[in-house]
Amino acid sequence: MAASELYTKFARVWIPDPEEVWKSAELLKDYKPGDKVLLLQLEEGKDLEYRLDPKTKELPHLRNPDILVGENDLTALSYLHEPAVLHNLRVRFIDSKLIYTYCGIVLVAINPYEQLPIYGEDIINAYSGQNMGDMDPHIFAVAEEAYKQMARDERNQSIIVSGESGAGKTVSAKYAMRYFATVSGSASEANVEEKVLASNPIMESIGNAKTTRNDNSSRFGKYIEIGFDKRYRIIGANMRTYLLEKSRVVFQAEEERNYHIFYQLCASAKLPEFKMLRLGNANHFHYTKQGGSPVIEGVDDAKEMAHTRQACTLLGISESYQMGIFRILAGILHLGNVGFTSRDSDSCTIPPKHEPLSIFCDLMGVDYEEMCHWLCHRKLATATETYIKPISKLQATNARDALSKHIYAKLFNWIVDHVNQALHSAVKQHSFIGVLDIYGFETFEINSFEQFCINYANEKLQQQFNMHVFKLEQEEYMKEQIPWTLIDFYDNQPCINLIESKLGILDLLDEECKMPKGTDDTWAQKLYNTHLNKCALFEKPRLSNKAFIIQHFADKVEYQCEGFLEKNKDTVFEEQIKVLKSSKFKMLPELFQDDEKAISPTSATSSGRTPLTRLSAKPTKGRPGQTAKEHKKTVGHQFRNSLHLLMETLNATTPHYVRCIKPNDFKFPFTFDEKRAVQQLRACGVLETIRISAAGFPSRWTYQEFFSRYRVLMKQKDVLSDRKQTCKNVLEKLILDKDKYQFGKTKIFFRAGQVAYLEKLRADKLRAACIRIQKTIRGWLLRKKYLRMRKAAITVQRYVRGYQARCYAKFLHRTKAATVIQKYWRMYVARRKYKITRAATIVLQSHLRGYLARNRYRKILREHKAVIIQKWVRGWLARTYYKKTMHAIIYLQCCFRRMMAKRELKKLKIEARSVERYKKLHIGMENKIMQLQRKVDEQNKDYKCLMEKLTNLEGTYNSETEKLRSDLERLQLSEEEAKIATGRVLSLQEEIAKLRKDLEQTRSEKKSIEERADKYKQETEQLVSVLKEENTLLKQEKEALNHLIVEQAKEMTETMEKKLVEETKQLELDLNDERLRYQNLLNEFSRLEERYDDLKEEMTLMVNVPKPGHKRTDSTHSSNESEYTFSSEIVETEDIPLRTEEPSEKKVPLDMSLFLKLQKRVTELEQEKQMMQDELDRKEEQVLRSKAKEEERPQIRGAELEYESLKRQELESENKKLKNELNELRKALSEKSAPEVTAPGAPAYRVLMEQLTSVSEELDVRKEEVLILRSQLVSQKEAIQPKDDKNTMTDSTILLEDVQKMKDKGEIAQAYIGLKETNRLLESQLQSQKRSHENEAEALRGEIQSLKEENNRQQQLLAQNLQLPPEARIEASLQHEITRLTNENLDLMEQLEKQDKTVRKLKKQLKVFAKKIGELEVGQMESISPGQIIDEPIRPVNIPRKEKDFQGMLEYKKEDEQKLVKNLILELKPRGVAVNLIPGLPAYILFMCVRHADYLNDDQKVRSLLTSTINSIKKVLKKRGDDFETVSFWLSNTCRFLHCLKQYSGEEGFMKHNTSRQNEHCLTNFDLAEYRQVLSDLAIQIYQQLVRVLENILQPMIVSGMLEHETIQGVSGVKPTGLRKRTSSIADEGTYTLDSILRQLNSFHSVMCQHGMDPELIKQVVKQMFYIVGAITLNNLLLRKDMCSWSKGMQIRYNVSQLEEWLRDKNLMNSGAKETLEPLIQAAQLLQVKKKTDDDAEAICSMCNALTTAQIVKVLNLYTPVNEFEERVSVSFIRTIQMRLRDRKDSPQLLMDAKHIFPVTFPFNPSSLALETIQIPASLGLGFISRV
Repeated sequence: MAASELYTKFARVWIPDPEEVWKSAELLKDYKPGDKVLLLQLEEGKDLEYRLDPKTKELPHLRNPDILVGENDLTALSYLHEPAVLHNLRVRFIDSKLIYTYCGIVLVAINPYEQLPIYGEDIINAYSGQNMGDMDPHIFAVAEEAYKQMARDERNQSIIVSGESGAGKTVSAKYAMRYFATVSGSASEANVEEKVLASNPIMESIGNAKTTRNDNSSRFGKYIEIGFDKRYRIIGANMRTYLLEKSRVVFQAEEERNYHIFYQLCASAKLPEFKMLRLGNANHFHYTKQGGSPVIEGVDDAKEMAHTRQACTLLGISESYQMGIFRILAGILHLGNVGFTSRDSDSCTIPPKHEPLSIFCDLMGVDYEEMCHWLCHRKLATATETYIKPISKLQATNARDALSKHIYAKLFNWIVDHVNQALHSAVKQHSFIGVLDIYGFETFEINSFEQFCINYANEKLQQQFNMHVFKLEQEEYMKEQIPWTLIDFYDNQPCINLIESKLGILDLLDEECKMPKGTDDTWAQKLYNTHLNKCALFEKPRLSNKAFIIQHFADKVEYQCEGFLEKNKDTVFEEQIKVLKSSKFKMLPELFQDDEKAISPTSATSSGRTPLTRLSAKPTKGRPGQTAKEHKKTVGHQFRNSLHLLMETLNATTPHYVRCIKPNDFKFPFTFDEKRAVQQLRACGVLETIRISAAGFPSRWTYQEFFSRYRVLMKQKDVLSDRKQTCKNVLEKLILDKDKYQFGKTKIFFRAGQVAYLEKLRADKLRAACIRIQKTIRGWLLRKKYLRMRKAAITVQRYVRGYQARCYAKFLHRTKAATVIQKYWRMYVARRKYKITRAATIVLQSHLRGYLARNRYRKILREHKAVIIQKWVRGWLARTYYKKTMHAIIYLQCCFRRMMAKRELKKLKIEARSVERYKKLHIGMENKIMQLQRKVDEQNKDYKCLMEKLTNLEGTYNSETEKLRSDLERLQLSEEEAKIATGRVLSLQEEIAKLRKDLEQTRSEKKSIEERADKYKQETEQLVSVLKEENTLLKQEKEALNHLIVEQAKEMTETMEKKLVEETKQLELDLNDERLRYQNLLNEFSRLEERYDDLKEEMTLMVNVPKPGHKRTDSTHSSNESEYTFSSEIVETEDIPLRTEEPSEKKVPLDMSLFLKLQKRVTELEQEKQMMQDELDRKEEQVLRSKAKEEERPQIRGAELEYESLKRQELESENKKLKNELNELRKALSEKSAPEVTAPGAPAYRVLMEQLTSVSEELDVRKEEVLILRSQLVSQKEAIQPKDDKNTMTDSTILLEDVQKMKDKGEIAQAYIGLKETNRLLESQLQSQKRSHENEAEALRGEIQSLKEENNRQQQLLAQNLQLPPEARIEASLQHEITRLTNENLDLMEQLEKQDKTVRKLKKQLKVFAKKIGELEVGQMESISPGQIIDEPIRPVNIPRKEKDFQGMLEYKKEDEQKLVKNLILELKPRGVAVNLIPGLPAYILFMCVRHADYLNDDQKVRSLLTSTINSIKKVLKKRGDDFETVSFWLSNTCRFLHCLKQYSGEEGFMKHNTSRQNEHCLTNFDLAEYRQVLSDLAIQIYQQLVRVLENILQPMIVSGMLEHETIQGVSGVKPTGLRKRTSSIADEGTYTLDSILRQLNSFHSVMCQHGMDPELIKQVVKQMFYIVGAITLNNLLLRKDMCSWSKGMQIRYNVSQLEEWLRDKNLMNSGAKETLEPLIQAAQLLQVKKKTDDDAEAICSMCNALTTAQIVKVLNLYTPVNEFEERVSVSFIRTIQMRLRDRKDSPQLLMDAKHIFPVTFPFNPSSLALETIQIPASLGLGFISRV
């Protein structure tokens, strides 16, 4: 492919930059061959002319397409070069916060300088068992690959971790070891994996220190071999160390520290056990204060010391040896404070009683004078003499420091040896994985011997790395049958030869060390003479004669020769060592014992591999005279030997490489320094890997992946059925140069840049298609917009024209209306004017006419009044004259008549005085009287007539008088009125004038008032408007306040509801957590139980050699496979049969479930106590009722007492006889039998005692029968013959006859024993009855007392009520009466329930006794001869028998129990016979057997059957525990058995749904609540095992079916992958799809339904299945960058919708399964939503409430566009999301716990199936069971 095709306009390239190393630019015009300058534009917009090198004419590196940037594997990049690698690492590290990246076989790890949540146990579980390419890069992926290859290939593995100081090597190695410890587990109970991890803090404390680059820098290299057995479980470990930096013990640079252990000791100096060390602050010691930085920020040295000591204890280093180590370390610190004073230039002394030296000698147990002498002198030995020579102060200081370094190195090696001994295992090692934590390539301003050795080691490792990479490339090409061409790669063998060959640098250095007067300068001259100008890799600096330069594979390094010889010799004076060896301190000489092993602190003998060579010199065994040569083995020679041994080990293993990169020198988190990164990439071999890959065919695609990715470049006619041929045909058309690609067997190999070219073609094709689609869509949209606008314009015109027409019509209408208005207005005005004129005229006329009429009226009125006055005056005058005349006449008449009457009176008086006169007068008097009488009568009549006339006349007169008087009065009134009227007229005229004036005044006032009123009205209106506005505002405010109040009330209600819901949820969560903890305890108990059984099996099978296998097992796997024997705690001690006591080592400590059972038992005992108390109360009531009956029937009671007394007498006499005869029988037996035969332990004695026991039991039964018969006989006699005084001794005669018969039959001995036991029983019964009577009496006394108290209370209450008013008294009395009646009602109901229970129980017991009596009668009748039956009198007792029918019970013999369990549980196949059975039939059968045992009151049988059932179910599950159908079948049956025990337990809560027939089948004698708890625990264990089986079946399908498989074909595009090929998303044969998952779910559901599992339990299983699917899918999504794309989100949502559809089809939407998928659904939505603006961020935060903040940020960081048209998520947007979510309180855990099991519940589900209707199929082989 020509450069002109690639270097076109807008192509992006990389150009060198002094600051950023590489900078991106864009071509502004196409490149043409021959151009010397490229026109570029930088990213910041600056134009640049880039000149090409005239010699090489190399074009700048092309930049990869954006779609390839951020790939997990650098080899997936199309353009493989340094800037592409650097940019990809930077994007992943800065933008995506990803610290791991693959580079072929190398894992590049960048130190984030921040704690990341990616190393938890959930991450370990997620990577366990996964292919390396399927997950995002991680140290765990490398560890998993090593572990998997070790198991698969039977080959040892190595993980080589290298990098600069501070790059994170130690942490990476630590995490790798932690992964192995977690995944593999240990093969023993010694917790080897914990010991392996515990070695880290020890080695870090003695081998790590703070440097300027790293706070915890490893100052030594180490190679840890982790050993595994044949089952690939950790059995031990071994550690090799390399090149400890001893100089750090005596010197530290600025801002650095000595080894951590010294500062930990100083920080812990105040501890009591460290008082003897006499330590203080670190600044008090010369060896710890030189760096000036004794404290590391964020590190507590005292706590670290505690961790170190704890790790030592865990590794078996005893306290005494730990204190010994600390003594030596403290001695080194005090030795560093020893000072010297110069005597002269060649000698020095130590001050007398020098405190530091004194403390050192005390701690080391050496002589002060001797050590003081040899610190200032040395011994020189010649051939004949030995001289002691003083040394100078400088030499003494150097000797002191050398001694300190030597002691520390020896102590370091000693600790390493003992750590290895602690990690060593006696079990033979099958394989190992080595973890090499070694320093990377180093170059400083001043490089010395240490850097030389480090770089030498890195040269060897780089050579091994290059060979391994080259070998892998060659194997790949040969495997795919690609023509192999030799790839030129850098071979650093010449550099290695320069260092280690004969006359190499190390050889010359050792030779110079042997020379007596060898110096660094002479060694440098030898180097120059030997290698300068002879080796191209060796150079001499221009300005120095004491340095040399070596061209290493990474860079040129200049080494300073000063100090090389001294460091290589590592000289220590022999005399000082001898002084230390003579120490009284036991541990110190051990450090210097080279020929014999040191004493182990754990007192364990070493029986493993021989420790590999350490750093310190180890002389070979030789003669005593060779001690002088002990230290002549140089450090360089030691290091070279150790390095060769290491390389041999690595070459014998499969290596895995981890390259750690330090992103910056300032330890800033997630800060990337390009310069430092490039230096390390060049030094660690990553770029070399890239170069080797780029030299061949770096890009590799399978044919299917190529076809799926580049299908868009093919035409329909190019697509053939053969994918391989299709790809060949297309590539021949697309890439004309056939050297750019090769076709392998399964892959297509591309040269560098070809994938980018294909991606460019694909992008161009897609861009053209997009443009076409956009063109068509935009045209369609614009035409649609035009049509919409045209339609809108027409509509607008129509409405405008209509509006105009309506406006014109309105104008015409208004014109006509105005004309009409004018007409009517004018008419109104004229009419109004006319009316005003007419009204004025009428007013004037009316006033004038009124005035004239009033004048005429007044005139007439005056005249009329004058006439009236005259009439009345004249009449008055006439009447006055008449009255005077009449008065005078009457007076004259009266006077005359009076005079005449007086004369007559005198005359009469005179006549009356004469008698004769009287007599004369009397003559004729009578006649006269009669006449007079008649006259009188007549006169009376006349008088009456006259009187009537007079009356009439008077009435007439009176009426006329009244009339005249009234007329007169009226006239007078008229006159007065006329006068008054006249006055009034005058006054009215005056008033009118006055009123006219007032009217005028009033009018003026009215005007002013109207004006004021108008003004006031306006003001009022304004005020009203203002008030209305204020009122409106107030109303609005009121409405707002009301609305606010309503809202607040609503909010408060919602808040309360939310709080209530939250509290309810919290309570539910707490309940679920508690249930989960309990079920986890059960799970842990079953795991320990299984472990216990496995250990027993291993002990039994220890003699057998285990077969080699490669199967990998999970250490956390646990199943309910252990046998569990349950013994009921409710049985009394004497009822438990004797058992062989198990060995003490088999006893398991009390578990939580047993503790809970005991708690429950205590509660039930309390309930039983309460029930017994209730029963006692009921018996008291019965006693009271019986007393009343006794009073009614004294005769019957007397008969019963008589019977009881006779019975007691009879039993007493029998008891005496039986005692005598039993003694005689025992004497006879003892006389006839030998002592050993009749001894209590003899077999004959045991047989005899068994027979006696059986006979006594039989006699007990017969005695009960006799007592029942007697009671019935007595009752019948009393009923038939109440007055019969017959004695009841017939019973005793019958009994004596029975005894006689037994004597005849030889049963007397058994009868005696039986009767004796019966007598004892009766005595005990009498005693118990006496006690019961006493208790009843006491209870009655208590009841009387309570009644008295109640009476007193009632009286007090009554007294209180009498003091109340009548209404309140009535109300209080009613309330009290209601309360009393309610309490009595409740008490009566409770008593009724108790009596019902008792009646039911007594009925059942009565049935049992009746049946026993019937059986005994039948047996007795069979044993009696016919003659005896005839002779025996017929008893009048008739025991009723119930007709025998099936009671829903199954009977079996005790010896058939194992057969029952075997046929019904152990050998029952769910797929075979059980398919056609009634669901839960085994559970029904077992329960009916339990019912029969309960019916027989046989507790041993019940216990044995239930225990056997539980153990057998566990055996089945242990044997076939990985079979889903088996586990499901027994989970269903266990739950059904548990439900049966509840349904027929007799408890009211479980009897609600029973039929009356089912209630009759309830258990009668035993309360199996404890066994229900055991069965519930067993069901929980089976459920957990079922979940594990489900998980094991589903787990291989989930990732492939939910993530990788393209359910919607063509949506996802396959991106280029690197060397680590991922699982293809294209469905091949054997690949799981979503349909596979749905089919498996259907299978699970159908099996559970077929087994009759409870619907609620099925819902819980389905919920758990969906949780597993969702959790595993989401976890893989969070760990796979290639899956986080828009198209994958669509695939996931479609897959989830299919799962929801499955739930709807199965009617399981309310099971809670859908909710478990919510995190996955939200993650898929997060992949698809827009991710740009703040609104998008707000929408994401509100949408993703089921995801944690870490998960949301992780998905956004991992989001990767599949096509160029998608955009990446910006860093600012992710920060916005983090800011918005910072207040959310959720778990920091990244992954979901896929192993989480929801707590299971077993809701009570009663069966409607009647037990008596169940038939047992013959196929079960249970013919030995009979129906009862």
